[in-house]
Amino acid sequence: MMHRNPVKNQTGPGPSQRENQMNYRILILGASYGSLLGSKLLMAGHRVSLVCTAPTARLINREGTQVRFPLRDRAPLELDSRRLPGTLDALTPDAADPRQYDLIVLGMQEAQYGSAGVRGLMRRIARTPKPCLAIMNMPPLPYLRRLPGLFVDALESCYTDPELWDGFDPARITLASPDPQAFRPPEAAKNVLQVGLPTNFKAARFESAEHNALLRDIEAGIEAARYVEDGVALEIPVKLKVHDSLFVPLAKWPMLATGNYRCIRRHDMIPIREAVHADLERSRRIYDWTAGLCMSLGAEPGDLVPFDKYAKAAEGLAKPSSAARALFGGAQHIERVDRLLQLVAWQQGSECAVLEEIVGFVDARLETNRAAAAVRQPPSTPQLGFVRLPEPALA
Repeated sequence: MMHRNPVKNQTGPGPSQRENQMNYRILILGASYGSLLGSKLLMAGHRVSLVCTAPTARLINREGTQVRFPLRDRAPLELDSRRLPGTLDALTPDAADPRQYDLIVLGMQEAQYGSAGVRGLMRRIARTPKPCLAIMNMPPLPYLRRLPGLFVDALESCYTDPELWDGFDPARITLASPDPQAFRPPEAAKNVLQVGLPTNFKAARFESAEHNALLRDIEAGIEAARYVEDGVALEIPVKLKVHDSLFVPLAKWPMLATGNYRCIRRHDMIPIREAVHADLERSRRIYDWTAGLCMSLGAEPGDLVPFDKYAKAAEGLAKPSSAARALFGGAQHIERVDRLLQLVAWQQGSECAVLEEIVGFVDARLETNRAAAAVRQPPSTPQLGFVRLPEPALA
């Protein structure tokens, strides 16, 4: 049953809302990237719970979250969750009861879902009828089962723990292309997030009319929300946009292939901007090849982002991708969208030499990281198989 409570208009510092707008209870797995969407949900008056580690939960429950947005023609703005009309709390995976929520948002990195506590929560989520919206780079396996023409069982090797997804009904999982870029400033506390690229989450529809109505109601509330500062109603970027096409979230794949994973070289990493702009025509060829792969699955050109628009956005991406930073930080698992694209391409009778090279670089670095971890691991201590990433989405 959905929780629909009226949210009154706000005055003074805070968003202006539609009169008697309904709100929902939304559970977000991941307090880092998840706090970006969470802040927009709070602006629209919803009740948000962030799943994170116990120390971060205590910090957020005490001080809220702060998400820093760049604004066009204005100084950057910091949204403090305590000043927004929605309500926020944070809790550990063991304390989360998914039955109490209307929507579950999967905002962690794929390798984190098998970590202690989260695995149990994922099993509880799978047993509920609640709809799930993923904002992951790595599409959940049940979502891939909604796409025609894919032999999904053959793609399971790309996932850290594919069995986690066995109990999920594909009809109640959808995916949003996580185009917005955000990071934790190294000097800041774990409740602070800096938005680097303020683009939109583009979500595909659910199978059921009821779940789509919920998603579009949330979309409308975020669209209408304004933040009032010094008497000026500000429109804050990063919206949720719902699309009928199942292929719109795949628009992130060409970006990942061209920028995020090309940050990874054999012995070092480079910023996304350099990976894209050092040889712009080569980047265009890689981007177009990946876009062609998406269209071979059924995407239309309008579902995807033109290369020139992506290249312009990449000019501002002065850091290596989170996957590259995790890999060179010693992670034993990262999101393997590179390998997923490789295997999907093989199923379509295609391959890309640059992608094959990237997969080789990532495989070799992961093998090095795992060997180093095995040396450090005391012989009497069992290997757990999962490590915390340098910027864990759970946090």
